[in-house]
Amino acid sequence: MSLTQVAKGDMPYQVRSLYRSLLRQSNQFAAYNFREYAKRRTRDSFHEHRAETEERRVQELMQKGLKELQMLKRQTVISQFYQLDRLVVEGGKTGKQRGDDGGIVRQKDTGWD
Repeated sequence: MSLTQVAKGDMPYQVRSLYRSLLRQSNQFAAYNFREYAKRRTRDSFHEHRAETEERRVQELMQKGLKELQMLKRQTVISQFYQLDRLVVEGGKTGKQRGDDGGIVRQKDTGWD
């Protein structure tokens, strides 16, 4: 078995590994909208290129995906500096959105503390 045959057999594993890494990193975004956008973009991109069979093109796409992963890692670190209250869509009731009986009540800010 030659080195190229090993690499070809290993390529589907590498693609799946990159896909899982991108999704895992996307979940690290603090903001719901960025998190969902990154996951959707990853799924759409992999879905668009799933029928790609040309080895050179697959390697180009893998390189592009690895660059995207590095970018996501940088962006998720930055996003964690700007933590906000969880959105209602996320099931979060934090900060000034606490209510009785599971309801959400927006409290009015009174100004200076």
